[in-house]
Amino acid sequence: MRLLVSGGGTGGHIYPALALIERLKQVEPDTEVLYVGTTRGLENKIVPDAGIKLETMHMQGFKRSLSLDNFKTIYLFLHSVHHAKKIIRDFKPDVVLGTGGYVSGAVLYAAAKHHVPTVIHEQNSVVGVTNKFLSRYVDQIAIAFAAARDQFPTDKVTMVGNPRAQQVAAQADSDFSWTSYGLRDDVPTLMIFGGSQGAPKINQAVVDAIPEFSKRDYQVIFATGQKRYDHVKEQLGDTKIGTNVKVVPYIKDMPAKMPRVAALVSRAGATTIAEVTALGVPTILIPSPYVTANHQVKNAQALVKNNAAAMITEDKLDAKSLLLQADRIMENDDLRAKMSAASKKMGRPDAADRLIKVLHQAMDEHR
Repeated sequence: MRLLVSGGGTGGHIYPALALIERLKQVEPDTEVLYVGTTRGLENKIVPDAGIKLETMHMQGFKRSLSLDNFKTIYLFLHSVHHAKKIIRDFKPDVVLGTGGYVSGAVLYAAAKHHVPTVIHEQNSVVGVTNKFLSRYVDQIAIAFAAARDQFPTDKVTMVGNPRAQQVAAQADSDFSWTSYGLRDDVPTLMIFGGSQGAPKINQAVVDAIPEFSKRDYQVIFATGQKRYDHVKEQLGDTKIGTNVKVVPYIKDMPAKMPRVAALVSRAGATTIAEVTALGVPTILIPSPYVTANHQVKNAQALVKNNAAAMITEDKLDAKSLLLQADRIMENDDLRAKMSAASKKMGRPDAADRLIKVLHQAMDEHR
């Protein structure tokens, strides 16, 4: 298969694509892949580091208010469509997959106009602007949340889940040991992770809760985010931190460590949801309020409704509310077991395989 993938800007658009590519190369080793992204997005580092060929285009999003910049956005879109058509002619893909971000809008639109099979993958429960636009032109639509179904033409939609889930599930038998962090493997571990850059409100709540966490029978590993680590350490000052609590700037290789946590505190991005449901990790979700259409709240509600997670909205987050939920889950083995089972029921450990089937279905429709 010759696969052209486009998606950029954030890890939420990139990591599912990379997980899909990894699985596709396992089942179809002769697959050739070209990734098209933006000149400024995270894909500029992540995609080449994964050994995948990358081409980039200059794009920008529409402003929500009236702005002259929107005329530039239209110009850049039209220019990018022209550029995308050249890429498509040169690469000659069998199918084109879009995973979100403005760049995928130009690429998938160009592919559809060239009568190349097209598929979009929507990771969130609230459909993004680009995928709404593309839904009129593409052949197939793959979704990760049931709530997204009625936001698309229903005859094109297939529930597949997030390919990241299958990638993470494959590492469920991790032999990672917490002793490398100075913690114990025979004590339940709560991981608190606000994203690679950290989340100020989460960090503040944890800093204020650390004196109490230090008294608990469970252990806590808290990742502040690389650029916020020094500030957090400054805030902690002379705070006495128990041996059961570790404060680190970042946690590398999360898929290897998540099978070894009893519960997780995190944002409610699509990739995180895919990972925790693939492994059945009880989670306290703190949705980011700074995302389009408040989609992280909708993502979190899907788990809360199924008793797979708890949710604290950021306006209600403080040390007291965090400790209340953490103690409720970490001090109750039966509750964690029930949450884990409910989470696994929502997981899609074969999501990448399902998406590969949708790609082939789109190709078959053009034969």
